[in-house]
Parts: sequence; C-alpha cells; structure tokens
Amino acid sequence: MNVKTIEARGHTFALVTSASILLSDQQSALDFVMTISSETASERIALNKEAISEDFFKLHTGLAGEILQKFINYNIKFAIVGDFSSYTSKPLKDFIYECNKGHHIFFVSTDQEAVERLAGR
Repeated sequence: MNVKTIEARGHTFALVTSASILLSDQQSALDFVMTISSETASERIALNKEAISEDFFKLHTGLAGEILQKFINYNIKFAIVGDFSSYTSKPLKDFIYECNKGHHIFFVSTDQEAVERLAGR
C-alpha cells in the first residue's frame, strides 16, 4: 500500500494505491478508515478501484453499502479512482451516478479529479 498525502484547497488528502485488495468486508473498511485517517490526519481519502473486492461492484451482494457506510459513519469523504466503463450493470451505473451527485462518495477516473471532488462542498 502506498499512501501519498497532499495539501490542496485548504485540506489534506490521502491518495492511497495498492496492488492488493484492501477493502473486502466491513471490518477491512473500518480498519482502513481508522488507519488512513489517523496516519494522515485526513478526512478525505481516495483509493484505486483495484484495491477493492470485485464483489463491491456487484450490488446484489450488499458489500458496497456495508463498506461505504463505514466512511459515512466516520464522516470521511471517499473517492474511488479507476475506469468503471467495463461494468455493464444498470443498477451499478445508477449507483455511481447517484453517488457522484452527493457530497461524500465519488467514483472518478483520476487522482486529480478525486482531489477536486473531495475538496468541493
């Protein structure tokens, strides 16, 4: 896991990348939130999508809701960075669309876009 901390727009952002899966269930999400927020003193975190279990992107598993609830409970703004074009599920596309209209969870294609979305609102 590589954690890069940047300062921009008056906020501290943690940009996390990992080749291995970091978020696979509720407990791993809680551990991730606590570790990254305490190590970086940031409430704004971006993570590459490859570090998230593929079950997250299958909405019928309920994993997305369970994981994202941890971020919301601890008031962490969270961006998932990656290419989501390969997913064809209409419910997932609708979910991504609705998240991107909100204030806490974002699905973006670049780290720069993550910072911009996490800094807003």
